[in-house]
Amino acid sequence: VQLQASGGGLVQPGDSLRLSCAASGFTSDYYAIAWFRQAPGKEREGVSCLSTTDGRTDNAESVKDRFTISRDDAKNTVYLQMNNLKLEDTAVYYCSAGLGFASTWSCLSGGISDNGFDIWGQGTLVTVSS
Repeated sequence: VQLQASGGGLVQPGDSLRLSCAASGFTSDYYAIAWFRQAPGKEREGVSCLSTTDGRTDNAESVKDRFTISRDDAKNTVYLQMNNLKLEDTAVYYCSAGLGFASTWSCLSGGISDNGFDIWGQGTLVTVSS
């Protein structure tokens, strides 16, 4: 089981970017799929999460109304649409999937933690710079 993240790049503040996370299996094989990010010198944080069983999503407060997670089951891909990017969004972004209910709980219990997320893709770098 593998996850392949892509779509990062260098953008200016206010720009948009869409990240993709392609799964080697079906996205429905997982309980939850999430995007995390890690900025230089900072801890990894949960950004956006999708519960695959019921479609519910959650976003970190810092990205609410700007980032949207979605999925295309036909392509076994999960996306992160990022709008109105800010300098502080600069980070390496990782997609991750959970094989059990613990990931769903981490996704939807308020604050996206990495507990229960078993599978990690390689990161994709997003740099927001003027």
